[in-house]
Amino acid sequence: MNRSFLNLVFLILLLFISYACQNSNKKTEQVAEEVEEVKTPFLWENANIYFLLIDRFKNGDPSNDFSFERKQDGAVLRNFEGGDLRGIIQKIEEGYFNDLGITALWFTPPVEQITSHTDEGTGKTYAYHGYWTRDWTNIDPNYGTYEDLKELVAKAHEKGIRVLMDAVMNHTGPVTPEDSQWPDEWVRTSPPCDFKDAKGTIDCTLVANLPDIRTESDEEVELPPFLVEKWKAEGRYEQEKKELDDFFAKTGYPRAPRYYLIKWLCDYILELGIDGFRVDTVKHTEAEVWGELFEEAKKALAKWKAEHPTEKLDDQDFFMVGEVYFYSIQQGRKFPMGGEGELTDFFSNGFKSLINFGLKWDVDKNMDSVYQVYSNILHGGELDGKSVVSYMTSHDDGSPYDKERVKPFETATKLLLAPGASQVYYGDEIARKLVIEGANGDANLRSFMKWDDVEAKKELWNHWSKLGLFRKDHPALGAGVHTALNESPYMFKREYTDGEFNDKVVVVAEEVTEVDLINSFEEGAVVHDYYSGETVEVKEGKIAFSGPARLRLLAVKN
Repeated sequence: MNRSFLNLVFLILLLFISYACQNSNKKTEQVAEEVEEVKTPFLWENANIYFLLIDRFKNGDPSNDFSFERKQDGAVLRNFEGGDLRGIIQKIEEGYFNDLGITALWFTPPVEQITSHTDEGTGKTYAYHGYWTRDWTNIDPNYGTYEDLKELVAKAHEKGIRVLMDAVMNHTGPVTPEDSQWPDEWVRTSPPCDFKDAKGTIDCTLVANLPDIRTESDEEVELPPFLVEKWKAEGRYEQEKKELDDFFAKTGYPRAPRYYLIKWLCDYILELGIDGFRVDTVKHTEAEVWGELFEEAKKALAKWKAEHPTEKLDDQDFFMVGEVYFYSIQQGRKFPMGGEGELTDFFSNGFKSLINFGLKWDVDKNMDSVYQVYSNILHGGELDGKSVVSYMTSHDDGSPYDKERVKPFETATKLLLAPGASQVYYGDEIARKLVIEGANGDANLRSFMKWDDVEAKKELWNHWSKLGLFRKDHPALGAGVHTALNESPYMFKREYTDGEFNDKVVVVAEEVTEVDLINSFEEGAVVHDYYSGETVEVKEGKIAFSGPARLRLLAVKN
């Protein structure tokens, strides 16, 4: 055969292979683009939020344990115990929160607290919990530094975790001989709240010796003298004053107390990219004030994201969840303030979500009836387009679910399978004790995290992890519409659709080895069980597993 002809054939073959490879690459790129288009979205309605007290989580820097010469002379569990921002950073870097399926981190206020102590009737107490603010513009040195907070937010974002900062606008810290008094035009120190109506809940002091910020006032006030003196001593008075002047000139707000606080809180968003606020003592402040806070916070986060395009996680708006004490999802959008006909709609004042105090009471009823009621309220009901954050234990709820920790697996299951967002309280995953010998009141709920128990209680920790990772990967679990499939074994389906994105899960909340899917997944679909780790094919409408498991958390494998 002619050698020139053979060379021509070989050249044509090479050209064909080259074209095929290029075409294959284009198809691969196209598929990648399509995968990118339907990437699993983060939804606050499905968030799995880990809540911790900074001082009680992990001591990452023992050198800051005794700032302001604070002593260890308080009542049981009422001293600073060493936990700090550095400790949280270490656990973020280790991947602890990712391994638990946590998608958002909420921690107690990191701002500077009163330097001394007081006694609310529960024993000598220091401001370890973060709710007794002295200076909103500074980080308390017991927790660390501003740079620590900045690093924490950045490291969390690198891991795909949102950050919620606890925002307090209702009150300052208690008055002590060592901590300067806020002027009368800033705060009221009486009367005590009687909770009989809105006025008796808002224009009053929540507890004795806890000055109430005059958030209702539009009267202009000067900076408190003690704060001016403090800032001058720290060498930052001129800078803080200039920023305040710029803020009031730009916004046109009067120099009333609440607008100072709004400016100070929103600075953390502008400078760090904080994703949201968990707002404290919501019903003790005028609802409209929270709307004002949200508008400034929303603008601040949008500005930060515009200036940090490579650091932002997405383009979602600022998120606010409120603590309206005793609010339950069944109350819908209106919360009774005590007086006849006095109902307040906090959802119309900046809040995407409220903390649902009701789940811990509801879950011991018929499980499906509770989930169905929640779903109906959230989808087509009064809270359509809004959400709730449910919990089982918390830092100030003296009647938590399973206080003696005898049902830790059940606690995780009922919480993390509930419609809406979930809040894991630090140590829930290891059944940290909620009753401590010698402790009084809410101090029982706030013992130091026992890190050795993570390994010692690995089966329980893994249970929380499997449920959390299932929730993280499947927005349908918290944000989807609930449909009951079977009573015994109890089985349900949740489905969420937004544009081209569709997510569907099936949960069997009992131990079974074979499941009739009741037409939930197509014949031949490959289904993954997030609990056992097993992947099986749907055959004749059923799936069969090789062994038992406590639960079945099912979704079609991508």
